[in-house]
Amino acid sequence: RDSQQADTEHLSRLEKWRRTSSKSLKKALSEVKGLSSYLVLWRHDIHNIEGKFGTGIQSYFSFLRFLVLLNFIIFILMFSFVTLPTIISEYGIFNSTIAYVSPKNIDNICTIYEPNGNKGLVYFYTYLKDLLSGTGFLEVTSLFYGYYLIDAVCISIMRYNLPLAYLLTTFAYLALSFLWIIKRSVEGFKHNLVHDADPFQSYCNKVFAGWDFCITDSNAARLKHRSLQYELQTDLQEEKLKQKIAERSMEEKLRIYSLRVFINIIVIAILSGCFYSIYRVTVFSQENSSVSIRNDTRTDLVNLLVQYLPSMVITLANFIGPLIFSFVIRFEDYTPAFEIKLTLLRCVFVRLANIGVLLFSLWSQISDCGSDKCKPCGYNYKLYPCWESDVGQEMYKLMIFDFIVILAVALFVDFPRKLLVTHCSWKLVQWFGHKEFEISDNVLEIIYGQTICWIGTFFSPLLPAIATVKYFIIFYVKKIVLIHTRKPAARPIRASSSNFFFLVVLLIGLLLAFIPLGVSIARIPSSKACGPFRSFNTSWEVIPDTILQFPTGLQQVLFGMTSEAFAVPFFVI
Repeated sequence: RDSQQADTEHLSRLEKWRRTSSKSLKKALSEVKGLSSYLVLWRHDIHNIEGKFGTGIQSYFSFLRFLVLLNFIIFILMFSFVTLPTIISEYGIFNSTIAYVSPKNIDNICTIYEPNGNKGLVYFYTYLKDLLSGTGFLEVTSLFYGYYLIDAVCISIMRYNLPLAYLLTTFAYLALSFLWIIKRSVEGFKHNLVHDADPFQSYCNKVFAGWDFCITDSNAARLKHRSLQYELQTDLQEEKLKQKIAERSMEEKLRIYSLRVFINIIVIAILSGCFYSIYRVTVFSQENSSVSIRNDTRTDLVNLLVQYLPSMVITLANFIGPLIFSFVIRFEDYTPAFEIKLTLLRCVFVRLANIGVLLFSLWSQISDCGSDKCKPCGYNYKLYPCWESDVGQEMYKLMIFDFIVILAVALFVDFPRKLLVTHCSWKLVQWFGHKEFEISDNVLEIIYGQTICWIGTFFSPLLPAIATVKYFIIFYVKKIVLIHTRKPAARPIRASSSNFFFLVVLLIGLLLAFIPLGVSIARIPSSKACGPFRSFNTSWEVIPDTILQFPTGLQQVLFGMTSEAFAVPFFVI
């Protein structure tokens, strides 16, 4: 202390001012950080859930909060750079030019697009049908791709290139999602690395350094106590299972491995059946719904059911598949954490592959060029005059139907079950008992919905706004269901491993979303009757078209960066 005082006396005034300013700045930043923690969305609710049900379930609600914020930012991006300029130009605030397709290159028949907008007197159920299917009055709104016909918005001497902005904003929200998920995954990976390096060290950290001595509130202290208790229970459970696995005989190992092989054969058979069913149903739905719209021979209800048939079959596959997987994995004798991971991987493959099969079925219809159907336009223009809006409608229907199913299960399954178990003493009813909160199923629901949002945003720019509202409502629905109808897990789950694995599965969903978007942007010819890219062969062509307007030297640099010689090493690195 004396030496510090002596050093301080010999410091110059400038150095003293620097040290004082540095300390003041650190203190101010610390206070701002402390105050900002009170502004975190659902902070108090998530702490309560952590104390009552453990950190594993708390990680699900934190994950849901992350997706709400991510979708809100994606919505802000799409609305600011795509929807807002189009709306402003429609009201004549700025001069705007309309996209024009040269008749020299494109047959006039390709530019015919007549959306089924409602005209004259319309019944209420027609509006309801349109709201559920994305057709009618919704088809001609800013919700779907076909609405965006503006080629450029002129503000004074500046020209705002809407097709370029549309494509770059799509790349921006995908890149933002990728980087944000990677950042959060790295944090979870660090926690996993520390825990897996030395389990005894993790145990010591909880016992000797786990308590927060800044806690002064009795409720907060109780919640923290429960949280540590759940973590210790998880450690003990995992060590017990590891010991059991180590003591297995050769005969037991052979039995378990044989059973796992047999169960995986069953899983593959279920997946194959789901994919084939979705493909056949999608082809049937597209052919029959288009025929009924042209001929107007079916009632609105029947037509709505035909349009929703792929969504229903996908939802049924998504519901039955995880139930079977959750049942059969009990016989495979894994640890609780690995059970969740393997079930999640199987279920996420079902759900994401189902979306892929749906899109493949749509593309096979869009690119169905038998009998010269695609000759004038490069795609099946008779069935899909504006195919991007049709794909957007399918993604919209999947999003809405998924939300309806989540609400329906909560209202008509979870709460009636709770009432029966509580007030009915029949042995059959009591055999069902109170259900635990299945983390894997619930995480899968929101990852599935988020993948739909990533794919659908290009075809339906306002879909992230619907996803934001959907997840916001789901948080409160799941919270009520958890508190009033669920019991704490018999086998605790670790939060650090759960958080990391949730983000890894979400990253898989994002990477899989790149594939259909890449094919739609770079391979399939863009619609010539709607959208901002109707003057280009594909959506990607707006990039080289823009680069050709740059100086020659800059053109060579940019084309060199997009060549294989540069791109392959860059992506490897």
